[in-house]
This record gives sequence, structure tokens and C-alpha cells, in this order.
Amino acid sequence: MMPTPRSLRAAASNAAQLLLYGHVADLRPMPTEMVDDGPKRSVYRYRPPEGVVPAGPPVLFVPPLAAPARCYDLRRGCSLAEHVVNAGRRSYLLDYGPIGFGDRDLGLEEWVGEILPGAIRAVSRDSGGQPVQLVGWCLGGVFALLAAAADPRLPIASVAAIASPVDVRAVRLAAPLRPVARLARGPVADLAGVLLGGVLGGVPRPVVKRAYQLVGIDKYLLRPYKVLTNLDNAEFLAQIEAVDHFTNAMLAFPGRTAGEIYRGLLCDNALAGPGVEIGGRRLDLGRVRVPVLAIAGRGDGIAPAAAVRPLTRLLGRSPQVRFEEAPGGHLGVLTGRSARSSTWAHLDRWLDEGTVRHGIRPQRREAAVTV
Repeated sequence: MMPTPRSLRAAASNAAQLLLYGHVADLRPMPTEMVDDGPKRSVYRYRPPEGVVPAGPPVLFVPPLAAPARCYDLRRGCSLAEHVVNAGRRSYLLDYGPIGFGDRDLGLEEWVGEILPGAIRAVSRDSGGQPVQLVGWCLGGVFALLAAAADPRLPIASVAAIASPVDVRAVRLAAPLRPVARLARGPVADLAGVLLGGVLGGVPRPVVKRAYQLVGIDKYLLRPYKVLTNLDNAEFLAQIEAVDHFTNAMLAFPGRTAGEIYRGLLCDNALAGPGVEIGGRRLDLGRVRVPVLAIAGRGDGIAPAAAVRPLTRLLGRSPQVRFEEAPGGHLGVLTGRSARSSTWAHLDRWLDEGTVRHGIRPQRREAAVTV
């Protein structure tokens, strides 16, 4: 199609913005204040905008390992945290901080049994003793489910797991690794764990970044063309810029945890079977006794719908399990440009229902304000 005078003006304006300021995206993080701090655990409370009085059970965003906690606050106008805060909900963020060689001995026992439970208790205390509604993306959702399974006494109101795979047999990207994983059981798997944990200290940050880019290699290679053909679309350019900023902030993956996930999730597919061995005991998802919302992205290669949907049968003791699909890839389903009308809408309904379960009438909420 031939460009119109309007699109040419918009392209020229965006190009000038990039040339003069180096960016088009508003990457200012939502304002927060720390309410709790511990080893690998900083808990922040989001400050509500002027005139908004937070109410209802608190929401705690649980990030995955290796990805920055900014996944929930990608950019203004396309930030799940901004949306939830402006909707009048008490909102909190768990941040693990940087991961280094000194963290190589941290395993699932610490993340699921100490770090996340400590954050949940801190949020509950800060909100007057209310139970906490957990929202986890990717491995953050898996951690939230395992924490609920490990300790039913934790003040958890519900779990929303977004793009959290539990059946790796349905992950096509992992298919080439399965024969190697089967051969690598026993001593070879133990050797891999020693190398990751003791020698390398984990999966280094550059490797994590490149692995994430390889998952969407087609989009990555076509990016220059896409930018040129969408130079008149400020929203598209801002999203591209925000995703690049997110990818550049990827973190290392602690060695012991990497080895446990490799053996338990990839080799044994333990989440879809007998459960994961953590701290000397086996935790299966059938122990979860809180309501669970699971959302899968239709274009997600890491957590396709077939890898997420089994939660509907695995969570046999949960009083309510809801499965939804939404457009987008692994990050896009959480915070893509279409997430507001799909994933966020599902989450809004879920959190409103959780508010009603605790005897509070949901407020009439306006859409999140774009600044």
C-alpha cells in the first residue's frame, strides 16, 4: 500500500523522536516503596495514583527466575502493574534481585519454601492480615502453585498462573532435548548439575538472553524490516523498544535450581506426574487447595495451551480451576498490545471474584490511565 500523507508525517515524527531522544517508549517504572527485605527477597508496594484508595485482598506479582521483575511493568500504557494499581487493588511486587555466582547453591527448596512464602507473609501483614492473591508468569506461576502445595497454612487466597507450563511433553521446543534427557539420567544428569552449580554457578546471563531470543528467532530476524514498515506506528515502536529493554535486563539462572528443573521438569516431567522432589519430600499439584486461574498464549512456544491445560485435571483438590486462552506469545500473552482486552480482562474478572469471596464488593473501575 502507498503511504498516506498522515502516515508519512507520523513516520517522520517518530523518526525525529528516536533521533533526538533515542526512544519512543515511556519506560518509567510504576512508583513503589519497599515493605520487606530479606535474602533474595525484596517486596515492594505499588503506590496508587492520587484519588485512588486501594481495597480488597492484596495482589502479589511473582516473577520467574532469570527474567527481570519488570515483566509486570513493561512500559507505561502496556503495564499489567499499572493496570492493576489504577484499578484500585492493593498491589505488590516480589523482586529476587541480581543472581550471581554466590547464589549457585540456591535450589527449589529456597525459592518455594523460604523466599516466596516470606514474601507472601510480608504482604499479608502489610495489608492487615488479608490472604494474598498471587499472580505469576512462567516459572513464577509454577513457584506460586508449588508454594501453595507445600504449605496450606500460607495466607494465599488464589493463584493466577500465566504462561506456566506443567506438561513439557506438549512443548515442541523441548522435543529435541527429550532423547538427550532420557540418556542423561543418573550419573550424567548429576554431572550436569555439578557443572551448572559448582563450576559455572548456573546459566550465565548472556546465555539466558540468547536463549530467549532464539525462542522467537523468526521475529528477531524480521525486526529491522518490521520497524521500517511500522515507522508510522508509535505503539508498535514503543513495544519493540520495551521488549528489547526487558531482554537486555535478563538475569543469570542459579545452578542448583537449573539442575533441579532440568532433572525434575524436563527429564521426569514431574509436574504432570508424581510431583517434584523439594526439600526431601515430593510435592504434587494435587495438594493445592486454593482457587486457580490458568491462562495460556495461543502463540506461545514455551508454554503452549497443551502444556498449561493439564492444570484442570492435576489440581484435583482446588475448589475452582479455570483455564483461558489469549492471543500472544510467551511475553505477549502477559503484556502484549492485545493483553488488555484478553489476559487482563480474564484477570480482572478473577480478582473481582476473589474480592467477592472475601466479602468485599468490587469497586467500579476505570481503565488504566496512560501517562
